[in-house]
Amino acid sequence: MKRLLALVLYIGLALGANLGAAAAADIAALEALREGDMRKLMFHAAPKPVPLTEFEREDGTPGTLADYRGRHVVLNFWATWCAPCRAEMPTLASLQAELGNEAFSVVTIATGRNPPPAMKKFFDEIGVTNLPLHRDPRSALAREIGVFGLPVTMILDPEGNELARLTGDADWNSASARALIRALIEGTDQG
Repeated sequence: MKRLLALVLYIGLALGANLGAAAAADIAALEALREGDMRKLMFHAAPKPVPLTEFEREDGTPGTLADYRGRHVVLNFWATWCAPCRAEMPTLASLQAELGNEAFSVVTIATGRNPPPAMKKFFDEIGVTNLPLHRDPRSALAREIGVFGLPVTMILDPEGNELARLTGDADWNSASARALIRALIEGTDQG
């Protein structure tokens, strides 16, 4: 049994090394697409697993980031009191409207004390109707994933790993952001 486990581990590591070289080439190609605000988007040398800490879905039921496996995700942590979030959120909504499909979603999670009525009012005031009003009322997910300021936006791969992170606000409806997301989606469709 130990030999079988060692063999499986060895094969997994060998495959991971080969995939790692391809991933590095893909990251270099994606980094070349960064312009304007997207220059703040920092890709990791290797994908990082995200925690499966529960958050509260818009309907009040528990959810985890595993709910979004199988698609690329732009994951945004925000709060109703966050002025940069107010400027950024409509650009995330535009990105979702243009590119959202079975291979890609924008997911928003309000972290900290954000009562659902205040969240809805926030979205109503800025005209956002197509993004989820998920919340992380105790900031458990935000702490676990390393969010220490707002807004923070991450790109997750279909396996549920963090590929990149941007701290601060950005124009997610820019040509650069759309090119990055399209490249990720097309890479998934071709793989």
